[in-house]
Amino acid sequence: MTKRDWVMKSTIAVMLSTSLLMGGQVGQAAAYSQDSGKSEQIVSLTKSLLGKDYKFGAEGPNSFGSAGLATYVYGKAGIKIDDTISELYRGGTKVSRTSVKAGDLVFFSSNGKGNPSFMGIYVGNDQFIYSSQSQDEVVVKKYSAYEKKFLGARRYVKEESASKPSTPDNGSEATAIANQVIKNGEKYMGTPYKFGSSKNTTKTFDCSSFTQRVFKEAGITLPRDSRQQSTVGKSVSLKNVKKGDLIFMKASVNTSSDRITHVAIYAGNGKILHTYGKPGVTYSKFDGTNWERRVVKVKRVIPE
Repeated sequence: MTKRDWVMKSTIAVMLSTSLLMGGQVGQAAAYSQDSGKSEQIVSLTKSLLGKDYKFGAEGPNSFGSAGLATYVYGKAGIKIDDTISELYRGGTKVSRTSVKAGDLVFFSSNGKGNPSFMGIYVGNDQFIYSSQSQDEVVVKKYSAYEKKFLGARRYVKEESASKPSTPDNGSEATAIANQVIKNGEKYMGTPYKFGSSKNTTKTFDCSSFTQRVFKEAGITLPRDSRQQSTVGKSVSLKNVKKGDLIFMKASVNTSSDRITHVAIYAGNGKILHTYGKPGVTYSKFDGTNWERRVVKVKRVIPE
């Protein structure tokens, strides 16, 4: 055995011993990531897959089973994990229901007992995303609403040491504000749509009261209705749209009138965050859809 081999084996032995003392799962020790930035990457990747088809046992890229979604996302983030619900539930570091962090895996059963029958990825703001068999697609749900079905949570991304300096997103204040706008909007996911909803309530929204609210919470004041909002900010072309931009749309693809009837927030990855009809506040696929074909103008209200 070379000196290098001896050092490597000794290091691994120390890591495994530490894992045992801390109550971790030795078999999964090698799968942990040392980079806390992975959590943000995992959340971003997971959100980008909303609306993809459900298929039992599938691991992407166009359809996913319950465990397959996590396996795919973690793999894209450079973290190798198991590919079944049972193995993932046995691995990782146990986390209590109230201590979950973005990127943690969360497990459920129909009655909150026994073995997990479905699982998802916690993405922050009291939300998790999973591939739903009943809805036949990847969906986002309110985490606290599943309290009675909750079985456990597992962490596969190591936390950053307190002494390690944090890394800024990309040094851009505009990007930070855009991210905050999206984060503000996500906490209202599922809030019912109501035409003419009061700007003073968060129990219901129409499209423009929603954008007004989430931008206000990020420190940017907007007018009340969508046509008024379309008069502020900087005009940008659709090909140059960025996260946080406001997208204004006409009533339908076929109408000849460019009268603005709807506003949405571009959320990146070809998706918009907005509210309408039955789903209420939701993400929708934008690229190549009728949402995109209805666009009248795009405005950037976040200072660059």
